[in-house]
Amino acid sequence: MVAQKGKDLLLKVHNGTAYETVAGLRSKRLAFNAETVNVTDAESAGRWRELLGGAGVQRASVSGTGIFKDAATDALVRAAFFNGAILDWQIVIPGFGTVSGPFQATALEYSGQHDGEVTFELALESAGALNFGAL
Repeated sequence: MVAQKGKDLLLKVHNGTAYETVAGLRSKRLAFNAETVNVTDAESAGRWRELLGGAGVQRASVSGTGIFKDAATDALVRAAFFNGAILDWQIVIPGFGTVSGPFQATALEYSGQHDGEVTFELALESAGALNFGAL
């Protein structure tokens, strides 16, 4: 993957009909993690740790910071958080592909300075199997 514009990394939420970009996000982050299962025992070669391949839990975390510019996505994200709803989200990674699937909003924070705009921070955690689609 060659260098890409950060603004092209998009976070979209399914509004019941189609994926809609969450407006006003200035920074976004997607992280994949996999837990390990340690199967080391007294007979492990050289007493080195041994891991059981394919046995750990995988997860994805998404976070973003920005300003809400669109009343519809603001209301959808806010309702999803307060209802503990799991929605279908899509992350567009330029030059790579899309990651989509169920996520739950686990944090929604608002902040602001007296001489600036109100900003928000959003955190999502995967809540099921994710799909990858190449661009």
